[in-house]
Amino acid sequence: MGIKLEIRAFNKLLGSFFLLIFISCAKDSFESVDYTFNLNEFEEYIENPNHSSNYIYDQNKLHRFDIYINQQNLDILNNNPTAEEYVEGSLVFEGKIVSNVGVRYKGSVGAWVGCLSGNNWSEPSGYKTCPKLSMKIKFNWGNERKFYGLNKLQFHSQNLDRSKMHERLGYYMFRNFGVIAPRSNHAIIYINGEFNGIYANTEQIDGPFTNKNFDNPGGNLYKERWPVKDDGESWSESYFQSGLKTNEEISDVSKIKSFSDQLADVVNNEAWSIVENWMDKELFFKMLVVDRRIAHDDGFLHFYGDGETFDNHNYYLYEDPIENKVQIIPWDLDNAFENLVSDINPVTPIKDKWHETSNNCEGFPHGLFNLQQKSAACDKLIGSFVPFLDEYNAFDLTFRNDLYNTPNINSLLDTWSNQIKDAVIQAHNTYGDQEPSLEVWMGSLENLKSKISQSLN
Repeated sequence: MGIKLEIRAFNKLLGSFFLLIFISCAKDSFESVDYTFNLNEFEEYIENPNHSSNYIYDQNKLHRFDIYINQQNLDILNNNPTAEEYVEGSLVFEGKIVSNVGVRYKGSVGAWVGCLSGNNWSEPSGYKTCPKLSMKIKFNWGNERKFYGLNKLQFHSQNLDRSKMHERLGYYMFRNFGVIAPRSNHAIIYINGEFNGIYANTEQIDGPFTNKNFDNPGGNLYKERWPVKDDGESWSESYFQSGLKTNEEISDVSKIKSFSDQLADVVNNEAWSIVENWMDKELFFKMLVVDRRIAHDDGFLHFYGDGETFDNHNYYLYEDPIENKVQIIPWDLDNAFENLVSDINPVTPIKDKWHETSNNCEGFPHGLFNLQQKSAACDKLIGSFVPFLDEYNAFDLTFRNDLYNTPNINSLLDTWSNQIKDAVIQAHNTYGDQEPSLEVWMGSLENLKSKISQSLN
């Protein structure tokens, strides 16, 4: 495979002790009430059939989550974050404790930049140097327990996003335009009773996600497994099996393997005869419209390469268990919105529009770092939609009229920024310039609004 941009916490507290913490009662702003409590006196969380994950991702809530990890396990995490190794911890949420959960740091190259002691950004290594890193909480760690119907929570640090809005706004746009995508809002995280920061609380794409969002649940979920190679040939079964995120035990990938084989048997200009049987045109165009409008240049349209092979990333594929259908699910939007007006990010820019090709569909260097890429329209699957450009443009017009326009975007950003303003101030007061000041953050918000407005005009 080609080069991908992704170069691939508390044992139960012993005894009783007291900690001074702040429990959030956040609604439209970040408020605090002082409590002194004994962890051992908390009531254990028990899953309630009336609990809904909608509460965790309510756009009107700024939830607080308290994570507790003993020092030995915290040291394991901090000394080598890229190991992404779970350690035992506990989570306190709204007065209830969930014991024996798995906690780890998470991320790809972009998540580690400037936050580890290693000096090679492209091969992240070393100990933690930033105040916060993206984290994952696993509730079904050695058991079948869920939390508000969820197996996992994940909190994204947004260290490279001074506006703190890329993920939330991007996923909001996908979902409200009819694209199946994760839910995302903001959350406040405390670790061992100390304020850690403001995070993006972004939904994990896994079995509970697909069961909730697809009419036919229980199908295979693949992470970053494209149906066909960049040279038009089919992939092996092992390629798809290694990307399974559900049904790993069964590991039956015959359906998507069939799709891959069928695509390999036709030339590019005949690919639509295969793709139309496997993908919903309207859903694909809706996803494509949002992807391009928010400049998700580090997504499935960017084919990174080493000069010989090229592949894309930051997406999932869901395979319907009944029908011969697959659907792309967008992922990892922290770099979205950056290249709206000009190529700000030296790694992610895409040269061509999604329906254009360059260099006779051979690889070519682009961007400040001269990284190799290949035009997305050269791919059999993506290229098969090019003849329907007028339909794409019609969806784009609807998107701009109904959702992605300056008044609506500014209103959303104003509402969300009011939610997190006090937490942003607290983060800067706690960590200094490692977290943006109120002035820098507000400037970043205005810059985001301006870039979106310019891109629409």
